[in-house]
Amino acid sequence: MEGTVFTPSLEGMQHIRSPQGEMLTKPFLDVCKLILPVIDKFGTAMALVKRDIGRNTSRLEKKYQSDPFRYNFLYNMVKEEYECKSAKGSTSCTNGILWLTRAMDFIVELFHNLLAHPDWSVTDACTDAYGKTLRKFHGWIASSSFTVAMKLAPDRKKFMEVITCKGDVRADMEKFCLTFPPYLEENHKFLE
Repeated sequence: MEGTVFTPSLEGMQHIRSPQGEMLTKPFLDVCKLILPVIDKFGTAMALVKRDIGRNTSRLEKKYQSDPFRYNFLYNMVKEEYECKSAKGSTSCTNGILWLTRAMDFIVELFHNLLAHPDWSVTDACTDAYGKTLRKFHGWIASSSFTVAMKLAPDRKKFMEVITCKGDVRADMEKFCLTFPPYLEENHKFLE
């Protein structure tokens, strides 16, 4: 069976945890980056989300690359910033993990909506996902920008055709929606 656009992310999830069960930095970031080609299929409607994911993964990768041994575990960055009292800074890795996790929550909810509501347009699925995940954290300007961007969402049928080049995309989308959220939930719990 050939892979789908979700296959790289699904395969990457198998490597997110260390043998001891700790969240590994590079594999987690890789999974987030591997979903970007799927987000690209939404076109300009997802430019803001894609940019946010890209910016935060880049920030975290830069920190990881500065000392891969020290930052092998994702939460080591947060622990270090917490001890230095820099975790709440807007450019902190802690903030990067928080916003990356929120953006990925949105992506998971969007895919869930596409699966659960076959009668919804992509705009409807995006708007609902946004309301459940990101809206409460955004100010008026960001929320308005997002609302405008959602009007640029592609036609649902066309979007599904574009991502269904090979394999069982619905099954893989569902697997992504079931497999990835526990990692995001763990991030939220740790950051609390």
